[in-house]
Amino acid sequence: MNKKLKVVTIGGGSSYTPELVEGFIKRYAELPIGELWLVDIPDGEKKQNIIFDLCQRMIARSGLPITLHKTLNRREALTGADFVTTQLRVGLLKAREKDERIPLSHGLLGQETNGAGGLFKGLRTIPIIFDIIKDVEEICPDAWIINFTNPAGMVTEAVARHTNFQKFIGVCNVPIGMKMFVQKSLQLTDADELSLELFGLNHFVFIKDAFVNGESRFNELFEYVIDGAQKESASVKNIFSIPFEADFLRGLRLLPCPYHRYYFKEKEMLSIEMGEYYKGETRAQVVQRVEKDLFKLYQDPNLNYKPKELEMRGGAYYSDAACEVISAIYNDSHSEHYVIVPHHGQIKNIPADWTVEMTCRVGRDGAKPDPRFSQFDEKVLGLIHGIKAFEIAAANAAVCGSLNDLLVAMNINPLVHSDDDARKVATELLLAHKKHLPQFAETISELE
Repeated sequence: MNKKLKVVTIGGGSSYTPELVEGFIKRYAELPIGELWLVDIPDGEKKQNIIFDLCQRMIARSGLPITLHKTLNRREALTGADFVTTQLRVGLLKAREKDERIPLSHGLLGQETNGAGGLFKGLRTIPIIFDIIKDVEEICPDAWIINFTNPAGMVTEAVARHTNFQKFIGVCNVPIGMKMFVQKSLQLTDADELSLELFGLNHFVFIKDAFVNGESRFNELFEYVIDGAQKESASVKNIFSIPFEADFLRGLRLLPCPYHRYYFKEKEMLSIEMGEYYKGETRAQVVQRVEKDLFKLYQDPNLNYKPKELEMRGGAYYSDAACEVISAIYNDSHSEHYVIVPHHGQIKNIPADWTVEMTCRVGRDGAKPDPRFSQFDEKVLGLIHGIKAFEIAAANAAVCGSLNDLLVAMNINPLVHSDDDARKVATELLLAHKKHLPQFAETISELE
């Protein structure tokens, strides 16, 4: 293949973009990108300019023939695109702060992808993703969309259920972090080939088996985790590392992801978050300070690489997910990745029309569930059904703009325990996010 690729990144002013650019630079031999376009909105233009300048310096340092562009005109950027990556945040970090603080003010967990906060991030995001899909279908219909925008599971479910667009793959850094934890735990080298049986939903995945050079080493990995060694290593920056109870894990015989703490350690996580709320230290508030420092750092004219401080942002290593998926499609490699896609009946003990996050093989035709794995573990199927029911209800509410549908989604979420609280929190969040919820305009008008 001699064709130089064109990649468009929507949300190009994100603090994560230097990591994405670093990923493209590292993989240039296998992924020859000729053009990279950074797209943002007017409210993000200042950050976009800073990111553009830093990424220009990174590309210049690499000596690679990649041409970088920036624009506030999405449609202009999409012309001739081969891949589109989405990493946007509707309402910016101030919206995330509302998603966290308003539920906490009612004694409910506030988090950007789980509970009431995650629901409202989805309500704001899904219509924008649909608009991007419409533009892609019109302007560059052969392009793949690789989505990192949270809540990635809800977004992918909405796309699969409410559009006809097929070339959409959701990616997340959590499985990458889990894989790195396994590599470290088993003391693997670059020469070792690691394959995971990973299954579930976005931010609700489990590892059932780990194969090294074709042989299962799950027993060794499992005992390592049970012994409590390096408890911090399996976590992520934005989640407190409370260890899971050992006998519970022995019964489960699965390795949960860090986000399971919101469900298996709900009381403890709520106590921690309430303490942060009262100190004015919610994750969104911390991230805003981290971002402020990062962007000061990014403006240094001598900085021409991704600074290590970006790892404090919470989404570290996502470029390894996004870039490697793009490379696998371009090179038709059929390599192993952990992504969010419809499974089309591959998993026999769940509904055939669900999207899932699991071990997949990725090639020119996209991501297909690994044929080795055809069942989800029965012990956690009830939990997975509950989260999926919420995702489906949330997608319906985002599309319909119906208060009734919204309240259904709120009430069936496992982290909301009272229909009275659900209505109060939903009302406050609707009013707080009025600008970014046009589909709920009639409902919001009545509430005002």
